[in-house]
Amino acid sequence: MTQALEALDASFQADNVAAELAYLRGNGRGTFERPYGLAWLLQLAAELHEWDDPQAKRWSEILNPIEQEAVSRFMDWLPKLSYPVRTGEHSQTAFALGLVLDWARGSGHEGIVKLVEQRARSFYLKDRNANLAFEPDGEAFLSPILAEADLMRRILPPSDFAEWLGAFLPDIPSDGSSDWLRPAVVTDKADGKLVHLDGLNLSRAWMLEGMVAGLPTGDPRIESSRNAAVEHRRAGVQALAEQQYEGGHWLGSFAVYLVTKRGL
Repeated sequence: MTQALEALDASFQADNVAAELAYLRGNGRGTFERPYGLAWLLQLAAELHEWDDPQAKRWSEILNPIEQEAVSRFMDWLPKLSYPVRTGEHSQTAFALGLVLDWARGSGHEGIVKLVEQRARSFYLKDRNANLAFEPDGEAFLSPILAEADLMRRILPPSDFAEWLGAFLPDIPSDGSSDWLRPAVVTDKADGKLVHLDGLNLSRAWMLEGMVAGLPTGDPRIESSRNAAVEHRRAGVQALAEQQYEGGHWLGSFAVYLVTKRGL
């Protein structure tokens, strides 16, 4: 624990933040790390805001300039985004908007809250009949379909979310089965793209848990969604012990986000 805190303290320095900010503002970097990296930055900021610790408060103050830069970029970009990006990788819109919305609500930033909710409704509220047979993409670490559902449960009241989910994913079973959505299989963990599927299993697990959290008590789809989440969690966590650098340098962040239930 001491070593981890020392490493964080060495990283969270005003000079480092100033250098990062200068790089972000360099010519041609207006889209740098948008939206994925900027959204994770806001998640880091949210963690520091919530941590009742003097050192964390100091780190939060140091990171504030780059946090505000991320906010400014989302405020500028989202009104101009005509259509959502429905990929399984970094450019996906739904996953990033979920992280941004969580940060905004925790920070009391009503401008971002309203903007994200408005854009999410515009992008996704009328979506119907999503087909999970088209997933996964062979290099995906995020599910476009489940990420969309995990975002909309943050925005809609439980009864409205239940109705929307029924139209969006009409084939979720009500019998408690988990085999309607199988964990993805990685055939080569030394391949930096193919190993993305281990991340997909972890992210699917937290997205399914988010769907369960958004449904009203007693909804008949809860058990099947929860059981599918358990299978994906098991596959994703077990895969952590078998990683090479290609997966090991980033999958830990996905596992921590899952097991700590940050998204809930």
